[in-house]
Amino acid sequence: MRSIAWVTDSTSTIDPKFAKDNHIYIVPLRLILGQEAYKEGIDISAETFYDRMKDEPNVSSSQPPIGEFIELYEALKEKYDDIIAIHCSSELSGTLNSSMQAAEIAEVSVVGIDSQAGAFPVREMIMSGIQWHRQGDTVQVIKDKIQSMVQNMSFYLIPASLHRLHSSGRVSGTQLILSNLLRIHLLLRFDEGKVIVEEKIRTFKKAKQKMLELMKTDLQKIKKVCIMHANNVKEAEEIQKEIRGEHPWLKTEIMTFIPVAGIHAGEGTIAMSWIRNHPAYS
Repeated sequence: MRSIAWVTDSTSTIDPKFAKDNHIYIVPLRLILGQEAYKEGIDISAETFYDRMKDEPNVSSSQPPIGEFIELYEALKEKYDDIIAIHCSSELSGTLNSSMQAAEIAEVSVVGIDSQAGAFPVREMIMSGIQWHRQGDTVQVIKDKIQSMVQNMSFYLIPASLHRLHSSGRVSGTQLILSNLLRIHLLLRFDEGKVIVEEKIRTFKKAKQKMLELMKTDLQKIKKVCIMHANNVKEAEEIQKEIRGEHPWLKTEIMTFIPVAGIHAGEGTIAMSWIRNHPAYS
């Protein structure tokens, strides 16, 4: 069986020990608080980041330096037969592009996959790919199966801060003013890697119920749902309790929302994601 190295970034939320045991190499994005930059998941945890973000007006993120990818690929090309790189949405970050440019510079063949998202879906794609590799699937078959996961992924979020979305260019000034005046909550979703407005709803409670209704439309096609929160575990637990009460057979997981997304959506953001027609390995 040909050996495979998996390359991803810190938005994948892969556990470091699992990564070490399964030939997964994680290149961290940078989280910036004021004048200080931190490697996501290495220098600072998501929980600590959200706590510090409350009191810091200047918060941003950046993709990993291309040099880190070059160094990694130089090391991997001598150790593995194949390399598969799965990164966060290329519409929202230049990480995938940097990764592929680095592979060219290192003169190594890499199969690049745009997850068109981040967080839970990316982790599921990598863990599923590892399972398929163990079953004897070729790299091309694995790539095709992961691309199918990308197409069958649903990812919705209710941002807590429209101001941060506006400053990052995700929400227009007009939308911000109207939302503030009417106290409208936005229900957003990932669509081909971009984050778009699914619906404008008057209350958070109704926005949450709409998100749950969207999940129910896929109920016969899913086995697992991930509930993500940006320092809002109480709300995430309430959603989990509601899902378990109505659908006790459905697996649920609570995950802290990746900081690079929380920077734009704000502390308190709630999100949900699931993948249709796919077994839940993790």
